[in-house]
Amino acid sequence: MARPRSPLLSREKIVEAALALIDEEGLGALSTRRLAARLGVSGPSLYNHFATMDDLLDAVADQVTAKVDLSALRDLPWAQALPEWARSYREVLAEHPNLVPVIVHGPGRRPAALRLADEVYGALVDAGWPPREATEIGALMRFLVAGAAMSSFAGGFSPDPATYGTDYPHLSRAHLLQARSRDIDKGAFELGLETVLAGLVARRAAADEHGPGDARSM
Repeated sequence: MARPRSPLLSREKIVEAALALIDEEGLGALSTRRLAARLGVSGPSLYNHFATMDDLLDAVADQVTAKVDLSALRDLPWAQALPEWARSYREVLAEHPNLVPVIVHGPGRRPAALRLADEVYGALVDAGWPPREATEIGALMRFLVAGAAMSSFAGGFSPDPATYGTDYPHLSRAHLLQARSRDIDKGAFELGLETVLAGLVARRAAADEHGPGDARSM
């Protein structure tokens, strides 16, 4: 039997190639022409699998989102589950920082993203949080995770001491930050988690002590 003249395409291969292109060169690099060249096919053949580039981008984002571990939300009390889920979420996003703006924009119709939102919201509501507050907590956690995954705070400082000189006396050691960016950024994220969770636990305890009162609905 004659061998096919062009590589056989599948949705999975297209998604993998698109993710690799985004990881290497950013969202702006994703185009029909660039992706087809990477796969060794003609541009129109991509549309046999994805009607538009937006559909493809949704599939790429959802494949990454599906890697987030949701098991803690089912197995642990909410105050332990949230940080465990958030750490997994951050680790997954941090592997693909160029894709973070797409993933955190909202779930849209993406199955894995909707499943994530459903699990977080469900864990909070099942734990007694009013629906509206559960929604707000989910949003708060996404803001924290997205900010931590999208860029490095410490990595944004110049390693050249001359940058700071005498003009910025409180930044005399800022040139050391870039070399320690991984530890500093992780520590900042953990501090944020600890602070947020402490506030939420206190809020939950106060609500339990005073009863449902005027619990807000979604």
